[in-house]
Amino acid sequence: MNKQVIIIASVFGMLAVILGAFGAHALKPLLDEAGLEVWKTAVSYHFYHTLALLFVSILPSGNTKAGNLAAGFFSLGILLFSGSLYLISAKEILNITQLSVLGPVTPIGGLFFILGWLSLVFVAIKSK
Repeated sequence: MNKQVIIIASVFGMLAVILGAFGAHALKPLLDEAGLEVWKTAVSYHFYHTLALLFVSILPSGNTKAGNLAAGFFSLGILLFSGSLYLISAKEILNITQLSVLGPVTPIGGLFFILGWLSLVFVAIKSK
């Protein structure tokens, strides 16, 4: 069990619930349908990879270099992929017009998700 990863996953899970509820209640009257869909995508991937972090934390070999890489990649993916989508979907509300830089950030976050899953492949290969 990797205590640090469980703590990180717990914080990410709490934030996913808060942001999901915020989108469903506070943002619903403020965002158009497309903005809400982007928000929902951000929350979904946020949750999926929070669960992946928890999974990594309980693997017997999850505290290896590959396990730690997977946890780091999933965390970066949540921050970059979901974080950029949260900002993109709420840009009108936040009065931020200079968010064009976030367009490339989203796929970089997706790449970190892919690298996290690839790291889990190495965890499985190296496990006894």
